[in-house]
Amino acid sequence: MSASGTAAAGTVEHMLRQVTPGRFDAYEALLQALADPGTGQVWMLLWHGQAGSPDAQYGNMEVDGFSYAPCVTSAQELSASGWSRAYEVVGGVDAARTLYPDHYGLWLNPHAPGGGVGVPWLDLRRIAGGLDRQPAGPLRLSDPAIEIPQFYALLAQNAHRTTAIRSLRRAWVQPTLGAPYLAIGLDVYDTSPVSVDAVRAMMQQSVVAVPDGLPVSTVAMSDEHDPVAMWLRANARPFYDRESHAAPAAPSPAAGYGYPPPHGTY
Repeated sequence: MSASGTAAAGTVEHMLRQVTPGRFDAYEALLQALADPGTGQVWMLLWHGQAGSPDAQYGNMEVDGFSYAPCVTSAQELSASGWSRAYEVVGGVDAARTLYPDHYGLWLNPHAPGGGVGVPWLDLRRIAGGLDRQPAGPLRLSDPAIEIPQFYALLAQNAHRTTAIRSLRRAWVQPTLGAPYLAIGLDVYDTSPVSVDAVRAMMQQSVVAVPDGLPVSTVAMSDEHDPVAMWLRANARPFYDRESHAAPAAPSPAAGYGYPPPHGTY
């Protein structure tokens, strides 16, 4: 292995050793190492085929009902694992982009004492799309308790004038790391550039009624991989609905939505 390869593996393995139950800061540092093109290499274990061949297939393991592809973090760990089949060295971002759309996570060093560390597919999605662009999970989601009727009224009024909007939902999101925020779920009729611009303008016109210091974010209801959108579809009725004007319902709070239980992961 080259010196740069050794350094890359060493960074991931150093971060991996820091991860213990409840240490979400250490786990986030591990995700950052995996997402870094300079440090994020992993050795994917191939159940079928050879690296680069059309029939190459990653291994599969199931933990608590969730699927993961096993990998190791260095050539030394590959040797220690006793794996005798083929393997493929890939960047963490590339592995994440391959696995998360099929709801597969990544399991690091399953042969290690304690069983290694599992990265759920939702965190692979964060690695693939940018860790700073999506909140750190597991997320706690609930119906917003904060009273801001002026904002909701203005938002609904502007949505009614924005023909691209079908409905709006809302949730209070508490990330594992970082400040909580109000999420607005946007259900749109189409995603053409004209519609996207109209929806963006609608939000810009509406956030003037948001109290100072209250973070507000938006999420596309059509995103089948976003945990906030998943929760909104399952738990929140629209507070604005162009077609039926449905009354809002109060969903019950949910902890860790979209993530597996912490046992065996981080």
